Amino acid sequence: MSPSRGGSVPRLPAVRLYESLRTAHLERAHQLAPASIVHRVTRYDFDESLTVGLDLVQAGPVRAAWLVGRSRVRVLEVNEPLMTSSLPATALVLAGLAVRRVLTRRRVTVVSYLIGNADPFASATAPRLRTRLRRRGERVLARVVWRRLDRVVSGTDSARETYARLLGPASPRTSTETVPALPTRHPEARGGGVRPPTVVFVGAFAERKGLPVLLAAWPTVRVEHPDARLVLLGKGPLESDALALADVDDSVTVEVDPARSRIHDVLDASRVLVLWSQPSPTWREQVGLPLVEGLSHGCTAVTTTETGLAEWLEAHGHVVAHDDPASPSVLARSIGTALDARRTADSVLADLPERDGRLAADDLLFAGEGRS
Repeated sequence: MSPSRGGSVPRLPAVRLYESLRTAHLERAHQLAPASIVHRVTRYDFDESLTVGLDLVQAGPVRAAWLVGRSRVRVLEVNEPLMTSSLPATALVLAGLAVRRVLTRRRVTVVSYLIGNADPFASATAPRLRTRLRRRGERVLARVVWRRLDRVVSGTDSARETYARLLGPASPRTSTETVPALPTRHPEARGGGVRPPTVVFVGAFAERKGLPVLLAAWPTVRVEHPDARLVLLGKGPLESDALALADVDDSVTVEVDPARSRIHDVLDASRVLVLWSQPSPTWREQVGLPLVEGLSHGCTAVTTTETGLAEWLEAHGHVVAHDDPASPSVLARSIGTALDARRTADSVLADLPERDGRLAADDLLFAGEGRS
């Protein structure tokens, strides 16, 4: 297959309709049930080398509806209904398939994977009338998509509860399951005993990921743990702040936009991973890819209650802070707790499932269909 095609009909009977594509999606696509991927845009971390062997079609909402309608699709995965940016494309594609069904009598199975755990329709964050009206329209579209789904799998209990609260019960014909969005042990994870006191941050250098709080907390961590080291991996608007701390503190290392192989190497040598997700009126951490990757390498997680995995993490010996997530002292204390626990990588890895949660969810979503 060609790595990427614009304006072409999807070739496979299973199609995934995505708003955007990033490297993590491409990596996982090679493990999931074979499917064409129709997407509107690519993300900042899109790795072109990972597209080889995948059937990718880039198209806007109207073009996507036309192309999917002309394809031989039998199973269609759509972005979850609470991802409001994808609703216009999803609604157009579903409308096109409804017309096709009238003409051909062929019904497509529509499925979705749910990890959203925030209310995108909250009126408190919409002071302008135009915004409030748009959100009312989005809620209507979301409910239409929600009721059209044939199979859904929730990646967290938080997501399942959020959908029930915001969109009501699923259609009586809809098959619903919950499979925790947990990884398996990474193939290259070394495991072993207690690692050196290295703390790692992976992801966007941005306020919503808690980087400013981490930078402010680190000097306090060093007072209690003078041998601790901090590694910051990623890129974003706060790169200069991260580099400024590294300039004055030799315990801090910053690597801007490192290769994926380098990220895995650092995770495999770190004791603690921090993802200090911040609350926001318009965004909430659904799961947190860095958390998933850190767990797969045996890192102890330090995070806030914002992630949908918070309950599982807390129940399995990780550090989840319930106090003020904007407080550097709270974060410093949480990192100290994780370092002092001296948890072995093997004990973290032992809590993980035998099959990756996203792959297990895909088994259910595409069970018996769309794989030829």
